[in-house]
Amino acid sequence: MKIDQLIGNAKTIGISGHIRPDGDCIGSCMGLYLYLKKNYPQARCDVFLETIPPEYRIIKDIDDVKSDFVTDVDSYDLFFVLDCSKDRIGDAEKYFDAAKRTVNIDHHVSNTGSGDENYIVPTASSACELVFDVIDPDKIDVEIAKSLYMGMVTDTGVFKYNNTSPKTMKVAAELISYGFDFGSLIDHVFYEKTYIQNQILGRALLESILLMDGRCIVSVVSKQTMEFYGVGSNDLDGIVNQLLLTIGADCAIFMYELAPLEYKVSLRSNGAVNVASVAEMFGGGGHVRASGCTVCGTSHDVINNITKYIHKQLYNE
Repeated sequence: MKIDQLIGNAKTIGISGHIRPDGDCIGSCMGLYLYLKKNYPQARCDVFLETIPPEYRIIKDIDDVKSDFVTDVDSYDLFFVLDCSKDRIGDAEKYFDAAKRTVNIDHHVSNTGSGDENYIVPTASSACELVFDVIDPDKIDVEIAKSLYMGMVTDTGVFKYNNTSPKTMKVAAELISYGFDFGSLIDHVFYEKTYIQNQILGRALLESILLMDGRCIVSVVSKQTMEFYGVGSNDLDGIVNQLLLTIGADCAIFMYELAPLEYKVSLRSNGAVNVASVAEMFGGGGHVRASGCTVCGTSHDVINNITKYIHKQLYNE
């Protein structure tokens, strides 16, 4: 797939990614947006994403994102969905369905492709790596490179996850050759935390529990606790990864309460558990080592229901 061949005579182009956008979702959507804006100034291009977390607002023209999902375009000539399938783009799904032509670019193994044109590569590190594949490197500038690099950094855990390939490092090397301060970018989007974020991280670690002979670690944050600290869902990013760093833990589960009897569940594994298959049992999905889902029930019920599938894998039942 090459983006320049898909554009054709498109006068209106829409772009969207998944609900609760993360660094890769934002980086890929904005990287593509900046590329199209630079190279196809005659076309109108709109990006639809939910509210952008503060740490990702370092990307040029981020204020152009339509977080209210309002547009006066009845039917886009071309509509891109990045980093997910169309059923995860929230209020933008109606624009995707009405578009004359659709494109789906993703790296999640659970995505079978939902566009007229699909570029789904589960072995890729990130959607940003795939966007780099399909655009012309001679038409990239420093702001496009910065956006794509941001997504690659966040989805690879600063290039330490096993989705990092030699190709990933080559793409990253080419992106940093454009000259932005990649060290400061990494600190800002991956390591820096507010005082409140550190407090809720500490609380989650303090109240975590070990299961299955210490091979699975679980932590739950209630709505009441989130309200006490004044944190939102974006303030909980990274907690599940920190849990997995516990010595002896092969799998980590982090849950936070979305509403009464409803929990957002993040799953991480060091490879001993295929957490994508676990998440899919509950209508979610993702990667073998990093997946998520939303599950209804009490926190105890949710933990019991999820851990029975993890137990089967850990103990070959």
